[in-house]
Amino acid sequence: MEDLLAELGAIVGSDHVLTDPDVTDGYTTDWTRRFRGQARCVIRPGSTDEVAAVVRACARRDIPVVPQGGNTGLVGGGVPADEKSVLISLRRLRRLDPVDTLASQVTAGAGVTIAALRAHAAAAGLTYGVDLAARDSATVGGTIATNAGGIQTIRYGHTRAQLLGVEAVLADGSVISRLGGIASDNTGYELAQLLAGSEGTLGIVTAARLRLHRPEPVQLTLLAGLPSIETAAALQAEVRALVPGIRAAEYFEAAGLALVRAHTGLPAPLAAAYPAYLLVDITGSEDFSERLSELPLITDASVAMDGPARAALWAYRERHTESISAAGIPHKLDVAMPVSRLAGFRAELSEVVARFDARAIVFGHIAAGNLHVNVLGPSPEDDAVDDAVLALAAAHGGTISAEHGIGRAKAAVLHLSRTPAEIAAMRAIKSGLDPAGLLNPGVLFAR
Repeated sequence: MEDLLAELGAIVGSDHVLTDPDVTDGYTTDWTRRFRGQARCVIRPGSTDEVAAVVRACARRDIPVVPQGGNTGLVGGGVPADEKSVLISLRRLRRLDPVDTLASQVTAGAGVTIAALRAHAAAAGLTYGVDLAARDSATVGGTIATNAGGIQTIRYGHTRAQLLGVEAVLADGSVISRLGGIASDNTGYELAQLLAGSEGTLGIVTAARLRLHRPEPVQLTLLAGLPSIETAAALQAEVRALVPGIRAAEYFEAAGLALVRAHTGLPAPLAAAYPAYLLVDITGSEDFSERLSELPLITDASVAMDGPARAALWAYRERHTESISAAGIPHKLDVAMPVSRLAGFRAELSEVVARFDARAIVFGHIAAGNLHVNVLGPSPEDDAVDDAVLALAAAHGGTISAEHGIGRAKAAVLHLSRTPAEIAAMRAIKSGLDPAGLLNPGVLFAR
């Protein structure tokens, strides 16, 4: 151990080799507080070359490595399972090149936060397509590893859709780097797309070339109170058919709103209370408020057309995650299914969760059929409710992970969303790139 620490200290500097448990605990405990682990040490490299040297040093000793971004993951994918691993924090990789305005692209280091990237793009008159509530902590590398989506998925797609190339360190410490941003490059396997969503099991992303977009100013934000998720799904479809530009369509419920208001002190968003709520961002220069008022499903709503008023409406949705965590350690289950199946799933979900003497706080990206099911009540160590909810999602033709990844939390039930042939193919890819199984062991695949 001493010779390893000495070699790692020579690579990254002794100040960036962390062994004090009081310090490393912040890295080895995930955001939910549900997944905890230990590490031999936490290493904070400052460049791709340093990451590569750290990986080579560990590979020579058959020591597993766990890459970590902003540690905002929700399925235990960025924390080690035991004390055998070295945790590599990528937060110091903050390279942020000038924006290529001709191509609408930028190169960013893995440790750049989504908020910093979006601000950098905005300064050049462009926007980055991925946005999420954890933007101030979530990093470029972490969102690539999980193929994160967020609130603008309906308009721009997941992270994979923004990805033009990567620089990454493989399991043997070798480096691949394709950051040229050539839009038409048909020269074999697209390794950037392979690494997206691989959760650090195939390589450690250290930088990425990312697609940017011309901004589409939001003309108005609508928050409507509704009787059910079925009505919310129908209304978002009607709004999308009525107006040419929708940047976000978000769903939440009365129980979640109550938690948010109790935690934040926010006032009620509407004069009356409703079981369900739909929040929609509409882009464009035309005023659609009158046409929206004619939709029969909208009987009570608030419309905001300036920045502060829009932010006030979005607070009811964006502060769900912190408010839920303030109420306890949640079981966070990220599922998706055809929009037509959401109502049936939601009705059965209440029955399933009730069997565990628990309550579910549900919100999500309704236009994508993506619901974040947060279960409060069961012990963090008890996976029974997780298995039941995920099995229910699969029974409704859904996936057990829409954007958070599989991590450690869902590795044992990957078969609910992938066939044996698919899992075998994924394992073959893993074996080919990481034959010793040293990259994030226990993540994605059950041991």
